[in-house]
Amino acid sequence: MSPVLTDMDDEKDENNAAADWAELTHECLINIFSRLSLQDRWRGAMRVCKGWHQVCKDPCLNSVLDLECHFDSTPELPRFWTPEFERKIDSMLESVVGWSAGSLTEIRVRHCSDRSLSLVAQRCPNLEVLSIKSSPHVTDAIMAEIASGCPKIKELNISYCYEISHKTLAIIGSHCPNIYMLKRNLMNWLDPSQHVGIVPNDYLNACPQDGDSEAAAISKFMPHLLHLELRFSKLTAKGLTLISEACENLEYLDLSGCANVTSRDIATACIKSEEVENYQEAQLLHPKVCFPY
Repeated sequence: MSPVLTDMDDEKDENNAAADWAELTHECLINIFSRLSLQDRWRGAMRVCKGWHQVCKDPCLNSVLDLECHFDSTPELPRFWTPEFERKIDSMLESVVGWSAGSLTEIRVRHCSDRSLSLVAQRCPNLEVLSIKSSPHVTDAIMAEIASGCPKIKELNISYCYEISHKTLAIIGSHCPNIYMLKRNLMNWLDPSQHVGIVPNDYLNACPQDGDSEAAAISKFMPHLLHLELRFSKLTAKGLTLISEACENLEYLDLSGCANVTSRDIATACIKSEEVENYQEAQLLHPKVCFPY
């Protein structure tokens, strides 16, 4: 066969392949794209053509926004704490909220702000998981809007969010009766060396001091918690006792780095609790229950 005919055959095969992809239905493309990672969709499929770009915006592909795997696989960097990076995260979150058409159920991001969460509060009534760890510009005011607009929240992670106080815990607990997991960890203020040079110094120095106020809010408004993380909280024995007496069903309690609480305080809290057996069972059945260093 002549080289010319061979080239023509190759070109024909390529055209047929392109035609095959172009003829895939919207539903078929959704099925394919649902098997791709978020990164592959955003950096790959969305940039192929307008048709694929539109498919990637389908609500079926935007019910979950999970960036945790990206952050977990990347060392914490100083640029994460810049206004430019925060704007990028906000823009991404706003895009997904718009595309989801109200179907968004899980948000796991970091370094977002009130700007994007305002849209979440308005358009995500079915949200069940909200994780906004390391978001220095998220405030009590916007969390009040989240509580009102997203009453189905079951899991909340507001670790390292220092503009959030006990007020947020109270209003979330009041409006979101199904919440069973709360992560309210602080940065290691006992030895902040791991954060120095990455997290702005003024933010490191703004570590919340009202550990007992937060514990009181948890005990009063979130009594049905099963999982609670308070690493490096500044709560005292008083706050711990409030939690142990109110949250009778706790299965996982992380108090790592809580320097103001001792083993004796924990033992005393157990004795004062009306459900001592359940509390002790939680420790036995869940070996990851953590106590202070």
